[in-house]
Amino acid sequence: MHRRTALTQLGVGLGVGLGVAGAPLLGGCRESLPALQALQGGWVGAAVERGHRLRDQLKGRTGTLPAASVQHRTRVLIVGGGVAGLATVRALRAAGMEDLALLELEDSAGGNARGHSMGGIACPLGAHYLPVPSINSPHRAVAEMQSEILALLQEQGLARFELGRWAFEERHLCHSPQERLYIDGAWHEGLLPPVESDSKQGSSTQAAYRRFSALVSQAQRAWGFAVPSLDMPWTAGHAALEAQTFQAWLDSAGLDDERLRWYLDYCCRDDYGAGIDTVSAWAGLHYFASRHGFHAPGDEDQAHEPVFTWPEGNAWLTRRMAQPLGERLHSARTVLSVQEGRHGVELLAWDERAGRMEAWQAEQVVLAVPLFIAARLWQNAPSALQQTAAQARYAPWLVANMHIERPLLQRVGAPPAWDNVAYGGGSGGSTSLGYVDAGHQRLNPTPGPTVLTSYVALSQAERPALLHTEGSFWAQRVIHDLSGLHPDLPAKLQRIDLMRYGHAMRIPLPGTRSAAAHQALPHLPGRIHLAHADLAGYSVFEEAFAAGIGAGRRVATTMAMAMRK
Repeated sequence: MHRRTALTQLGVGLGVGLGVAGAPLLGGCRESLPALQALQGGWVGAAVERGHRLRDQLKGRTGTLPAASVQHRTRVLIVGGGVAGLATVRALRAAGMEDLALLELEDSAGGNARGHSMGGIACPLGAHYLPVPSINSPHRAVAEMQSEILALLQEQGLARFELGRWAFEERHLCHSPQERLYIDGAWHEGLLPPVESDSKQGSSTQAAYRRFSALVSQAQRAWGFAVPSLDMPWTAGHAALEAQTFQAWLDSAGLDDERLRWYLDYCCRDDYGAGIDTVSAWAGLHYFASRHGFHAPGDEDQAHEPVFTWPEGNAWLTRRMAQPLGERLHSARTVLSVQEGRHGVELLAWDERAGRMEAWQAEQVVLAVPLFIAARLWQNAPSALQQTAAQARYAPWLVANMHIERPLLQRVGAPPAWDNVAYGGGSGGSTSLGYVDAGHQRLNPTPGPTVLTSYVALSQAERPALLHTEGSFWAQRVIHDLSGLHPDLPAKLQRIDLMRYGHAMRIPLPGTRSAAAHQALPHLPGRIHLAHADLAGYSVFEEAFAAGIGAGRRVATTMAMAMRK
């Protein structure tokens, strides 16, 4: 059950609930969007005041912490129930360690991969797919971690090894059509902008596609890329790529074609929350080189990269990863302090349901939280963590789930797909990344009510508005963006629920992974360990999973060695 922080009638008719702080962001949609009747919906998923309890405590806004009224003791304590924290538990249990507990801020585990439901239809609140994992990396540590991911998928009935090869359960792979792009007045299959072969501009775009394809292949051969990348050797070649923005690298390669640039910028905003002018060239190339490369239309098989997806997104996986924890999962706990002592680690956490302070003692602690949070929690944190946290930048996101009572009218071109994107963003240069259809995976071929999940990557400057501006403004913005694609959307929309992420993912800025302080983080001595996708410099399931497995193994090894002494 997701706790609603503002469950009200949104009243998203024009001008309703649009304060001074939000109005400039909406631009000219007041004139272009027809008036709407009041809709049900509101903020869901995240309890903002819980996350800000730590911030306010550090700024001295809440006074002295009350004394703990409850004492707990466990051998290993994990802070954070996202993918990294759940993977840490998995590694510890594989090593035979059961005396553990996990503290989670929200009411359910899953982090950025939690789910929701509207009108009886499951839908995602964040991460919504997992690419079929790569296999047989030449790097031993990477290949081992890829095997761990495959083992997880095998346990969940998603993968099986037969006749000397891996096979994947097609029922859970994204059904066709997988993606489509609205461009030049029609829908086209796939997200790569099409090439008009009979025009001068088309020939130029095709040449740019082929040039970029060749450069991606060259990068794969020269430096090697893989997912997860956390355990890959970091070479001078990687550092040189990471020293510049992706845009600067494209400039130096003479790749200025408008359609190629839009597509690459979209891919970066989709995976990293920031565009080519912000992320590093390593990150931009890694998006393609770590998986199946980049292929120009007509030059190679254009089959889509297979991905697992579910109506509720990756919550399908995280719920199953959390299930074995049982009562060892302590949700609604806001951790306020973690301090390492000579004989163990002491932690203070606020029980949001009981309204009381808890004290925890553990031999080892794993902070499976973003690095900027870890730096705030960890009393007298190592300088490497403090430096890295001070330099890290995070992308804010908005996720909007829209319950549609009946199918939308379709324009000419490719039929409805799972992922649907408009070229150039939404109307007026929006930062919208399009929408996915939660009903796409159902086997019933008859169109009916569904939930569309819209993703909006915001700028860091918009973070305050995301916190303080009414939900009606953000609902208006999302509806306006998609009304350009579907003019009948407002008339068929029954409810819109909004999920905000103030710090959704770490942006892979130039210099992120090359920094000496960053590279020291997975190997910090002592009883407190870090486990988060932030350690890879960007946020995807595989990196978070690898960070958690690595931390769990280090803890298990450390404790086994201590018992032998």
